[in-house]
Amino acid sequence: MHDLAKGVAHFQRGVFPAKAERFRRLATTHRPGTLFISCSDARVVPELITQSEPGELFVIRTAGNLVPAYAAGADGVAASIEYAVAVLGVTDIVVCGHSGCGAMTALADHHDLTALPTVAHWLRHADASLARAAHAAEPTAGEDKVGALVRSNVIAQLASLETHPSVAGALATGTLTLRGWVYDIPTGAVDQLDPGTGSPAALAA
Repeated sequence: MHDLAKGVAHFQRGVFPAKAERFRRLATTHRPGTLFISCSDARVVPELITQSEPGELFVIRTAGNLVPAYAAGADGVAASIEYAVAVLGVTDIVVCGHSGCGAMTALADHHDLTALPTVAHWLRHADASLARAAHAAEPTAGEDKVGALVRSNVIAQLASLETHPSVAGALATGTLTLRGWVYDIPTGAVDQLDPGTGSPAALAA
């Protein structure tokens, strides 16, 4: 907590004053252009990776950047997606996987999750990712089975997004674009995936 308190003090003294006008506008305006769905992993920081300012990204973080398929009933992920698309009017959704993902590693290496029943249940939302990876082409050069599953998982979660009525409606009217990214922690590289093949390509500025 001491380090967090020091960080808050630095924000208030050294960061906030330079952005005071932006925060004044944000107090009454919330119009992010992009919904960014990433892993909960502490090493993945969407605003840092994209160099976005406060108010520009609407962020959902889940273990393994998983997006459950739409189902009736209370669901915090589904509610956030619906709000971002139907109320905030985001024009892009990015699903961003990353290298060394613990969730994908657990699945690829068949970890025993008996002691983590809630984690095991959540990772069932990656069943389609595992199936896709099993039928995919060979991993790209230098890529291991975890990296291949990370890519397959991003594509599977994009497909899951399309089951959400708000997303399907916006896609049908051409007001929304879905993108799949993979962030490489040790190099800082970000690849954009072809939604059909899952093949990576360097993200163009």
